[in-house]
Amino acid sequence: MKRILLETSFSKIYMIVMIIITLLILGGYFSYAMFTVSKEKSNAISIVTGNLTYKLEVDGEEGNTLTVGSGETKTFIVTLSNPNNRTARFNFYYIGDLANEIYIGYIKSNGYNITPESVGINLEKSGASGSSNTYIIRVSNITDEEVVINLGVNVGLDYNDLELPDDGHLFNEYLMPLSKALLIDNKNNINKDDEEQTFITGINPNNYVWYSGKLWRAVSIDPNDDSVKLVTQWNITAIPYSDGNTSFDNSYVKQWLNDASTDGFLGNLREPEKFIKINSIWNATPSQDFEKPDKTTLVTAAVGLLNIYEYTMSYNETAEENGYLNNGLFWWTLTPTIETVDVWNIYYNFDGMTKTRPRDASGIRPSINLRTDINTTNGLGTEDDPYRLEGDNDTDLSGTYLKDRFSGEYIRFGSGENNLYRVVSHETEGLTKITSAEPLKENGSFKPITFDDDNNISYSSSTTIGGFLNKDYLNLSNGYLTNDQINMIEDNTTWYLGSVGSGSSYKLAKYSNTSMTNTTTSITSKVGLLRMGELMSGQFNRYTARNSTSLKTDFTTDYWILTLYDNSNIRNVDKTGTGNTSISNITKGIKPALNLKSNVIITGGDGTKENPFTLALE
Repeated sequence: MKRILLETSFSKIYMIVMIIITLLILGGYFSYAMFTVSKEKSNAISIVTGNLTYKLEVDGEEGNTLTVGSGETKTFIVTLSNPNNRTARFNFYYIGDLANEIYIGYIKSNGYNITPESVGINLEKSGASGSSNTYIIRVSNITDEEVVINLGVNVGLDYNDLELPDDGHLFNEYLMPLSKALLIDNKNNINKDDEEQTFITGINPNNYVWYSGKLWRAVSIDPNDDSVKLVTQWNITAIPYSDGNTSFDNSYVKQWLNDASTDGFLGNLREPEKFIKINSIWNATPSQDFEKPDKTTLVTAAVGLLNIYEYTMSYNETAEENGYLNNGLFWWTLTPTIETVDVWNIYYNFDGMTKTRPRDASGIRPSINLRTDINTTNGLGTEDDPYRLEGDNDTDLSGTYLKDRFSGEYIRFGSGENNLYRVVSHETEGLTKITSAEPLKENGSFKPITFDDDNNISYSSSTTIGGFLNKDYLNLSNGYLTNDQINMIEDNTTWYLGSVGSGSSYKLAKYSNTSMTNTTTSITSKVGLLRMGELMSGQFNRYTARNSTSLKTDFTTDYWILTLYDNSNIRNVDKTGTGNTSISNITKGIKPALNLKSNVIITGGDGTKENPFTLALE
């Protein structure tokens, strides 16, 4: 009897165990089915599987398609939300293969997310912070037909990795060859008459490019390799062309453009070997009729200037102006006149071109040829939203030292109407020289100041301008700077006081001309001015006469620099962009220059004019 009872008890236990195991297996299966989704439906906005859903919006409307017409580039704001009452995992992709001439990807920009990897990302439950992510998706369609792109979403438990379906594709960063972006924009009038250069023409095409802290214009495309020629939108400095000869190859200008030290332009470009053709060929053949020149004078250099033919090719045949390359300032081309006595200079007014003695000082707009493998990652080519280049599109720089950034980048410094400055260079290791983006203003007008009331031509803290910069400018009650900003300034900077006479080298501004008398070669103070030949010492950021035959003087002003011209005159930069001279008791504008300490860090911004760096001491 006891044996029967034991056998019965064992059978019951065995059955109970088997029932429990079966229930566990079934429970796991239904739990997985209830809470894991790995599919998409082309006509559905929300997919519900058990208790997990998602919400997808395109440009603020629920939807899952991106429609782009032939020849169009469109940017979409896509929001993926978690409407569930628990944290869930999501990924996001497009469905199906796309044609080779369709470029698609996410845009890196402050305030927007980068699309997730295939395993997904977790979003918090509905109503909590972080319950949605927003992405910028850009599509360029170079095909002959409209394209409709379907989007898909996976959703699952927050501890389960997701997988893409067989026809799902992750979004990578948007990359498109700059040459293609320029050619497909219907605002860019394209001139293909020249077999060696495809020119972008017109009054204001979408050909703005931001690279290495400077705004550029794309002038032409080489159809042989799709490389793009750029020229800076604004003058960078103003110096004499040469000692009198008209040869670009032997000019001070070529030397300055290709100077790889902190004294020159090339030395302040971001990683030039990664972005530009170091062995570019520049046609410096003399010209008189502005037609395409012969190739009798070719110069090999990393950086050059536009020639007069390239300037004239920027015109639109129906334009009433001189085209987008006329920026209202004087600037050198590399083309000598046919008599080889003068060099062609672009003039600020409607006439557009003038002959200039090479011993005179005029503005420089550097030109470069980008490498053939350069892609654009962001921007639409407008002045406010220029094309950004792959490798030069930094978006999260918080905590980066300012000493590691590039000439021309904008910073939020100063206060009130004088709160925008630009990086000049890193002349002193570890420090960052900056200058105001415009001459100082006072109640909306440019502040006039003499270099010195007593005709002292050598800068020091006792001259009128030096006293102002090292006393009144640093006085908190005058409102030019905040206390935190004053603490960022290096106490002692060396300011070079050399002289550059007619036809003299820009280098003498730093490495002083020993023939000058009664002058010192340098002084030390907290605040000073830029010297001739420094970057940003010929900079203006506004059109001065785009729509007029006469110069508009209300847009900007002349401003002082440190460099002497002779024993009685001081150099300054004229509002037309030329290097000028004056006695010291004449009033002009003032652009403070100063060095920031090595422990100044970036707290926000991307260094563009629209989004300047914000700063703090580490």
